[in-house]
Amino acid sequence: MLGLLGKKLGQTRVYNSDGTATSVTVVECGPNHVVQCKTPDTDGYSAVQLAFDPQKDQRLTKPTLGHFSKHKTTGFKRIREFRDFTLDVKSGDVVKVEDCFDEGDFVDAIGLTKGRGFQGVMKRWNFSGGRATHGAKGWKRRPGSIGSGSTPGWVAKGKKMPGHMGQARRTIQSLKVVKVRGEDNLLLIKGAIPGAAGDYVVIREAVKKPKKKA
Repeated sequence: MLGLLGKKLGQTRVYNSDGTATSVTVVECGPNHVVQCKTPDTDGYSAVQLAFDPQKDQRLTKPTLGHFSKHKTTGFKRIREFRDFTLDVKSGDVVKVEDCFDEGDFVDAIGLTKGRGFQGVMKRWNFSGGRATHGAKGWKRRPGSIGSGSTPGWVAKGKKMPGHMGQARRTIQSLKVVKVRGEDNLLLIKGAIPGAAGDYVVIREAVKKPKKKA
């Protein structure tokens, strides 16, 4: 399973030779640095730890700094483990975007959605709200009844209520790679991916449409 850590930069559009416009999301994917390679003999499973976005040592916790020092790498802001990594790498190697993805490949984008704060049921769950006429007073954006009075006498688990909206991990599957700009470490991916500009994302090989093996 191929994958890279990256940062969402924003959205734009690209044009084909026939003038067709395609909306794309620009993601800075790398370079990623290999921190640790886990093997079934020593760790019980096969995985590769990749790090992205350098960070000053004084801004890292001591356990994190010790992990980087143990594997003889500098500090990074983000680290992610990819199981069954198909590239042959070792600790200290640098993985670039062109090493993992080509134009026309399909990828899955994993990120956190934009946080919306505390929201009511109309914005959070698309409730219709109360009636505006026919004697309805002060009941415009309320959810209404949330359960029975005596039987069962409690609110059912999972009831749609006001609360914190957004900032949830989401995966968008089978997005097409429109263009790979290796010199700038950029991926141009068709469509939208979770998060705001500047948020960290994970771009991995599509589970439903994996790369064709040579």
